[in-house]
Amino acid sequence: MLKVEELSKNYGDFVAVDRISFSAGKGVVFGLLGPNGAGKSTAINCISGLLQPTSGRAFVAGHDTVAESKAARQKLGVVPQELALYEDLSAVENLRYWGKAYGLRGDALDARVAEVLEHIGLADRAKDLPKEFSGGMKRRLNFGCGVVHKPPVILLDEPTVGVDPQSRARLFDLVEAERDAGACILYTTHYMEEAERLCDSLAIIDHGKIIAQGTVDELRAKLGARDVLQLSGSFPPDATRHAMEALSNNGNHDLEFVSQEQQSITLTLSNASQHLPAIFEAVSVAGGNVSETSLRSPNLETLFLLLTGKELRE
Repeated sequence: MLKVEELSKNYGDFVAVDRISFSAGKGVVFGLLGPNGAGKSTAINCISGLLQPTSGRAFVAGHDTVAESKAARQKLGVVPQELALYEDLSAVENLRYWGKAYGLRGDALDARVAEVLEHIGLADRAKDLPKEFSGGMKRRLNFGCGVVHKPPVILLDEPTVGVDPQSRARLFDLVEAERDAGACILYTTHYMEEAERLCDSLAIIDHGKIIAQGTVDELRAKLGARDVLQLSGSFPPDATRHAMEALSNNGNHDLEFVSQEQQSITLTLSNASQHLPAIFEAVSVAGGNVSETSLRSPNLETLFLLLTGKELRE
């Protein structure tokens, strides 16, 4: 239902999206996971037709988004990161507007709008204006406007930004309902827990490039059983690195030195808690000291840290 081939978008010398490729079928949530500025929204805008790709192609339900743009857009539902609501129209009028834009008329339009209002939990607020809604209610109405025409492919760009936990949970339910009804969903997020809950498969994107791709389990397997250990304190650069390399050569064969900042170092290794005394001693011998320790079990966030050397939310 959705296929992206070597898609790139440049702004002069700046490469916002760099030859990304992926595909997703019916009843699947495919995630684009990465920090703000990674290229997720640019990719969404290229697929939806808002931006012309510099190179590469995208297909929606078999239609080329450039050569067959009208046919492709008819199969798309887009829920943008920025709210696409008319503040001077009621909730029901917003839904009717977008339903008509996609060709719904008469009884079919009335029935579908009523169904969506119930679906997004706003049936009792149908005649109220969005300016009277909470942030979470606006997000749900924004979602409803994107799916009112029952699109087979849905693009969701950071749909839970700025909402409370209860509204986020409700939006998760809406996404899962669309997936269960057979929609193909492209979901962008920088929230790791969202990707782990919702996505059947995903791509991790950073600086416009896809740096890892697969199912959640496949991506977790890239870490194996290694923990991520972050130490804060003071660490002489060369001496600390040499000390960690020596420690690895002396029995901790899967210890990997991921990154070093002025006041922190990041390592990965199996059963890290068992090796803390040896690591502290090696740091001390190198002339450093540890003031704080953070130990995390393998998950997508630690994989991102391993691949990029930085936190997802930086």
